[in-house]
Amino acid sequence: MKKVIFMSVMALFLSLSLSSCREQTEKEKIIDEMNDEGADIEVSRDGDKIKMETDDKKVKIKTDDDGNVKIKEKTNNDDN
Repeated sequence: MKKVIFMSVMALFLSLSLSSCREQTEKEKIIDEMNDEGADIEVSRDGDKIKMETDDKKVKIKTDDDGNVKIKEKTNNDDN
């Protein structure tokens, strides 16, 4: 009986540790980066469109009905 309880507890710890170490998607990374830069973020009502803007960078993220993500990034270069 002790062996069954021990195996159950170990399986629980293993499943929790694997689920907490997931990778961020490119979409999540860009949102976090723009948020850290203090961007103005607008999200559509259904959450399919996200617009983020800083002084020198604009990013648009669109998700279609199939779950495909399109990311458009535009950087303003004042060097010209």
